[in-house]
Amino acid sequence: MPGLTIGDEIPNLEVETTHGSFKLHDYIDTFVVLFSHPGDFTPVCTTELGMMAAYADKFSERGVKLLGLSCDDVESHKAWIKDIEAYNKGHKVGYPIIADPDRKLIKLLNMVDPDEKDSAGNNVPSRALHIVAADKKIKLSFLYPASTGRNMDEVIRVLDSLKLAAKHKIATPVNWKQGEAVVISPSVSTDEAKKQFPQGFNTVDLPSGKDYLRLVTDV
Repeated sequence: MPGLTIGDEIPNLEVETTHGSFKLHDYIDTFVVLFSHPGDFTPVCTTELGMMAAYADKFSERGVKLLGLSCDDVESHKAWIKDIEAYNKGHKVGYPIIADPDRKLIKLLNMVDPDEKDSAGNNVPSRALHIVAADKKIKLSFLYPASTGRNMDEVIRVLDSLKLAAKHKIATPVNWKQGEAVVISPSVSTDEAKKQFPQGFNTVDLPSGKDYLRLVTDV
């Protein structure tokens, strides 16, 4: 479990949050962004949770739920939320934040920073972010050190990629953004591609003569 990563099932832990207690599997009935933070009332974390709140509509319109985690108790979280909302121009923190004062959950969820410690010498969470699908399995993970804030536009971008790939046999190329061409999976034969993508696709002419790089739009 400490090596929890892409393809693994999230453990069905009972968690205490700012929205009450529940089991993770009950909450994960669609795509969920589960993200951890080194601590309450810390500067980078405050900016990140605020930006998650500011992006709430973008996540909601994609059918995605948010779930934060920080190693402090629920009452601390609730007090901290006031700072988060004030800093981020009043955007409400509408998602739950898990409490983990004993630092048990961060170990089970592979969210421990190997270097950073609090004033008492305890390990703090890394800036870990797991994107979990309705099957309770991790589809993508980011792992940042405590010193580096995340890019929420990248979180949105990879969610769009994951959701599109879950519908079609495609992958998204480097720097892809929603609406741009995607590549057809190598597992799809040319004949199958013609049936699956009747709008047509472009096979890139490469020196190798191999036809593996096939671009399609309007997916």
